[in-house]
Amino acid sequence: MAGSILDIPCVTLGGEHKVLGDFAGKALLVVNTASQCGFTPQYKGLEQLWQQYRDRGLVVLGFPCNQFGQQEPGDSREIAQFCERNFGVSFPLFRKIDVNGPGAHPLFVELKQRAPGLLGTQKIKWNFTKFLFDPASGKVKRYGPTTKPQALEADIERLLSR
Repeated sequence: MAGSILDIPCVTLGGEHKVLGDFAGKALLVVNTASQCGFTPQYKGLEQLWQQYRDRGLVVLGFPCNQFGQQEPGDSREIAQFCERNFGVSFPLFRKIDVNGPGAHPLFVELKQRAPGLLGTQKIKWNFTKFLFDPASGKVKRYGPTTKPQALEADIERLLSR
């Protein structure tokens, strides 16, 4: 079960082809992001989680998305520059994707199936929806956009202490 999610291809902002299996043995925090969103300051908290927990086995993965209010209009270079300049982002960022609809990226299709939202909905409602993936069990926990990154620390600690 966990194998299928680890085989999903993704492309970084720099054009490098990856699969989640490249992060084998790591807990993954997957987030759909945007540069012009009210939640954009969460980049800072995501970077703090990455800095705090990466040596213990957490990888933060950002997936820019322009489906919500056209809040990610830039190209890969512009997104990378914005994130580094404004928030010091050093965690892996991927090419802009869709998270809903017929063109939804397979990773988000899988994450939404494993961790539906409120009332079982599979649709992502807005930018900065977060998914914490445990590759050992294949389990995914979902957090809404209003959940600040630091609020995930207890769940991350539990996951990394196993």
